[in-house]
Order: sequence, then C-alpha cells, then structure tokens
Amino acid sequence: MEKDKTNKKSLSETFDIRQLKHTNSPVFSTAIFAVILFLIAAGTILSNMSLESTFLWSSPTYEVKTKMNRMEQKSMAPPKNTTSRDRIAWLRLHLHEFEVFNSTNLSEQFHQRVLKSLDEKCEVRFFMTWFSPADFFGKRELLAVESVFKSHPQGCLMIASGSLDSLQGYNILKPLLDRGYKVFAATPDISLLLENTPAKAWFQEMKSFKRDPGRIPISQNLSNLARLAILYKYGGVYLDTDFIVTRSFKGLKNSIGAQTVVEGDSKNWTRLNNAVLIFDKYHPLLYSFIEEFASNFDGNKWGHNGPYLVTRVVQRAQETIGNSFAVLPPVAFYPYNWLVIQRLFQTPRSSDETTLLKADLVKLNEESYGLHLWNKITRKLKIGKGSVIDIVISDHCVVCRGIQR
Repeated sequence: MEKDKTNKKSLSETFDIRQLKHTNSPVFSTAIFAVILFLIAAGTILSNMSLESTFLWSSPTYEVKTKMNRMEQKSMAPPKNTTSRDRIAWLRLHLHEFEVFNSTNLSEQFHQRVLKSLDEKCEVRFFMTWFSPADFFGKRELLAVESVFKSHPQGCLMIASGSLDSLQGYNILKPLLDRGYKVFAATPDISLLLENTPAKAWFQEMKSFKRDPGRIPISQNLSNLARLAILYKYGGVYLDTDFIVTRSFKGLKNSIGAQTVVEGDSKNWTRLNNAVLIFDKYHPLLYSFIEEFASNFDGNKWGHNGPYLVTRVVQRAQETIGNSFAVLPPVAFYPYNWLVIQRLFQTPRSSDETTLLKADLVKLNEESYGLHLWNKITRKLKIGKGSVIDIVISDHCVVCRGIQR
C-alpha cells in the first residue's frame, strides 16, 4: 500500500495537474486525465508484478534478479534479536530455499564425479564449497580457482555447489574449461555425504526442526561441515574461495595451518584455521572434527564451528592421535592476518614501501603456499596498481580478466 502511494505521488509530480486548468478543451482535459489514471493503474500493476517476480523465475530482469539474490543472501540467516523458538520457526519457513538440505537425484552424480576425478591423473585433487547464489561467485572467487591451475596445471578441482551446478555455473567456469583444466561443480546431497559420520543425527535434527540453527548464516555452518565430510569421504585438499594459491601443494600431506602463534615462536600456535585443509580420506582427525561439530554445535557464535572448532580439537588430538598430522606455521597459508593484509592492497609510495613490497613477494612465492584474502575484510578494498595483490593476481591467474581494475 505504501509503495502504491509512492507511485501515485511520483506520477502526479511528473504531470503538473495545474496545467490542466489553463487548457480550455474539455476533451483534451478528459483525455489527459484518462492517461494519468491509466499510468497510475499501470504503475500499481507493475509494482505488484515486480513483487511477484521476486519469488518467481520467469525470465527475470537484471534488476529483479539482483533483488532476488539479495533477498536470498539475507534469508540465509534468521532476523536479529530472535529467540531459539523464533529461529526454528524461521528455518521451517525457509528450509525449501536451502537446496543443500534437500535430497536430490544429483547426489549419485556428485559421488560419481568425485570418483571420476579420483581415476583421472590429477596432480593434486582440490575441493571448494559454494552455498551462495551463482551471481555472487565473482572475479575474486574465479581468481582463487584460476590460481589452483596456475600452480597445478594437471590438478583437479571439484566445487560442491548446487548454484554452480547449472548453466550459469558452467558459463562462469567455461573460460577455464576451454583451456582444458579439470574443474567442475556438482550438487552435494548433504544427508548422503554425512552417512556413517557423527553429524548424521545432527543433520536429521536440523531437518526435523528440533535444533536451533542460530544467528550465523546457516550456509556458513553447512560449508564448515561439508568440507570436513568431503575430505573424510574422499581425501584431498580443501580451499576457501578467497585463497590464492602461489605454490604447488605437491608433497603436502595431512596438514592444517596455524593462523596465529606466540610472538617469536612459530611452533607455539594459539589458533588454527579451516580455510585450508589437506587430509587423506578417513583420517581420524577429520572424524574428530565432525564429531565435535555435531556434539558442540553453536550457531550463535561466529567461528565456533569453524576456526575455533579445529583449534579445540587439535589441542586435544595432539595427545591422543599423535604425529599423524602436521600443524604448519602461519607463513604457509596465512602469512598476513586480517589486521595487516589491507596494506597489501596499497600502491607503494616510497622507496621503503617498495622494499617492503619486494620482501612480501619473496615471502609469498618462496615460503608460502598461498594467501588468504580475508574477503569479509577486504572485499570492498580497491586493488592499487603495483600493489602486492596486484602483482600476485597478475602472476597467478590463467584467464586474467583484469580483476584489479
């Protein structure tokens, strides 16, 4: 109703009604008045149609599609300041929007595609997850994919994603497919993926509305869980979509990276991160991660089911599992934390900054396996010409469509 009033107001402002008073012809006045009524009615109809188009996929315009995607992105988390009961009710109302909750006939395809990648000659087998609309898979995400193949031309990458397992997703990945790289997206069936794992019961409780999804976007927590289950069932390397690979992962085995350490002691870590995980299938640490997720899930605390989870488990596992895995120092995957990475986006303005830039590049190319971009912090930062990020992008892309600009 409020929108209809706005439409009527804007139309009345467009046509100055006072001008009709100076028109002597009653036919002309009547005609003009009829046109105005028609436009008001049309505006109301179009307004209602645009609202309906937000929920229907019948040849949406770019504007409608953008609005719909924004709505989808917002609906991934319940409204703020809600109770547990409210959030469960929200999940019941919106569950159909989360394709990863629904069993699909593509689950077997997912399994078969992974098996096919196992049979192929893969230099290294990589996995990513993408539980957001395909429209949000932008240049930076594609750069992360490109960097995998820059360092691993014979590698394989499977993206677990329903939205990218589509014609739109195919078109996004086509520049890489045209170059012969082994990359594909497949829709995972989370229920099947969690079969014979400790998280199966947790997932069933969530689907049955017996568990609070929490305030954190549920897609984020499903990504945290899916990466663990995929590696547990198939083995390989998991990467976040905001991680630029700068060096080959060949030779790395059963490893997780430290994000922070005690100052001056690279081996005495204080926090780990789950943006990069490298494990053989059925590794006991992965099982412990999944068990912790199911047992101590909390959807209200950021990082509780992600970086903090792997930190908690590894602290305990070092005493029980022993030396079956390695914790790599921050320089391996997180050479710059989210507090300092912003300077890597800046163009050097002095000889001292240029010297620092050269040292950064040596570090990234010779000591690190990649660079986590911390997209939540840096997504809106402009990439300065000649900056560290600008040079890293130029050196590690294969399509190279000018993300810097």
